[in-house]
Formats: sequence, structure tokens, C-alpha cells
Amino acid sequence: MSRTSLLSLGSTRALSPASASRLRVYLALALGIVCIALSAIFTRVAGVPGTVSAFYRVAIAAVILAVPFGAPATQRRAAIAPQVWWLAAASGVFFALDLALWNTALFQTSAANATLLANDAPLVVGLGSLIIFHAKLRLHYWAGLVLGLLGMTIIVGGDVFSGSHLGAGDALALTAGVAYAGYLLSMQRIRAQIDTLSSLWIPGVTGAVLLLAVNLVMHEPLIGFPLHSYLALLALGIVSQVIGWLAINYALGHLPAAIVSATLLGQPVLTAVFAVMFLGESLGPAQLLGGLVALAGIYLVNRGYVRE
Repeated sequence: MSRTSLLSLGSTRALSPASASRLRVYLALALGIVCIALSAIFTRVAGVPGTVSAFYRVAIAAVILAVPFGAPATQRRAAIAPQVWWLAAASGVFFALDLALWNTALFQTSAANATLLANDAPLVVGLGSLIIFHAKLRLHYWAGLVLGLLGMTIIVGGDVFSGSHLGAGDALALTAGVAYAGYLLSMQRIRAQIDTLSSLWIPGVTGAVLLLAVNLVMHEPLIGFPLHSYLALLALGIVSQVIGWLAINYALGHLPAAIVSATLLGQPVLTAVFAVMFLGESLGPAQLLGGLVALAGIYLVNRGYVRE
């Protein structure tokens, strides 16, 4: 597909909250952030290989959403252009890579660190929006983004900069963030063309097939886990994937990916809190300060956007 055709996949009609209540859009985004912030907890509790939990997450969601997606199948398929199907499938590859790398990182570093470092995505999304979509991102966006990333740095600074180099888990998390950015950028164009349900189901099926192949090649076990693992995987698929990403994809239909990705910096702050509550991890004064700085950055990004 040419660059010209890729850029023309979506108009800007879905990028303004004018057609939907701002409150509804931001409530959906907030719900999505809470749900995906729990994903690190569910993944750690499941205790299965990272690529296996990633497969179950998208596969469970694909099965659950198959019925509503397939009910008006003829009309839905007819309304989706072939190039949109391909772009949606590509976004599924990005999402599968993000999950596989990030879920693996969760067992090689702390849940808070893995989530925080994977959130280098807003910077990549901001640059991608400038280069690919020619977005006009004003000073308030970059100031808020810098503030948000500074908050992330404060939170993980002690762990990341105490040694001479990043650990393997930290490097995996950073790479996952790049794949995460690819998903968000492609989703901005997809949501301008198709509904929220389709935008989640098509990439989900693609990601499930890819992750199944990866697990089979790596000879990872897909069954034989204890009951608590299956329950955690079920929660991962329903809460974090179905509810969480339906809500976020809905918001992506009304807000630019650059704004959504910066707002998603609230996820690691919540994950750090949930890690204290459910995993017994601790937060020091620096991490609490970093969380407040990150939230201030998110507020600045969105406050400036609402005023435009």
C-alpha cells in the first residue's frame, strides 16, 4: 500500500470530540486506563510465560467479541475497505509484539518498571504524528509530554540509573513501547474508518494467530496450569482487553493518538499503586513525587487540547 493511500484511509472527522460528549470520551479513556493498569497484576498472578499470557489475552477477547462482530457480518464486511482490513491486521501485529515483549519483561523486572518503561510510546507517537500525519502539536503538548516523561523518569530513576546499563527486562519493556506506539498510530487511522468493535476484533484475531504460532514454535505450554492461572488469564482477557481496549479504542475515535498516548501515562502510575496493593511491591517518596509530576503532565496535555 502506498504512503498516499495509507494517509487517505481516514479523514479527520473522528478526531474531534464535537460529535460525542467530551465527558463520555474522557470517562471511557479513564475506564480503559484503569482496566489496562490491572493487566500487569493479572499477568504476574497468572505466572505463565509472557507469550502464553499474551496469546490468552487476545484469544479470549477475540472469542468473546466474535458473536457481536459476526451478527451483522455481511453489512460489516461490506462496509470495510480491503486496505483498512490490511492496516487493522498490521496493527494486530504491533499489539502482539507489544504484549509478548512486555509480558516477558514483567518477569525480568518489577511490574511498575515494566509498565513505566514501556510507556516511551507517547514520544514515538508524537514524532510519528508529526512525520506521518503532519499533525500540528503545539507547545502545551510537548511541555506536558516532557513533564509526563520526567515523572516516569523520577519513578524508575533509582532502578534504571543505579547500574551502568539497563537490564534485559527493562530493554524488553522499552522495545514493547515502540510496538505500542505503532499500534496507537495505526489505530488512529483505523478508527476514522471503522467502528470500535471492529477496530478491536480484527487486530485481536491477527494477534492471536501470530502469538499462537510463536508459542508453538517456542514449544511453550498452552495448557496444564493451576486454576488461579486460568482465572487470572480470564480476567486479563475480559477486563484488560475487552473492556479496557474497547474503551480506549472508542476514545481513539474522538481524540488524536498523540493525546491518547500521553494520557495513557496514567496507566503506569495506577499500575504502581496496584502493585503495592496486590503484589506487595513498595513505593518510595521519589516514586510518589514522580507519579504526581506525570499526572500534572497529563493534565497539561489535555487541558491545552480542550482549549483549542
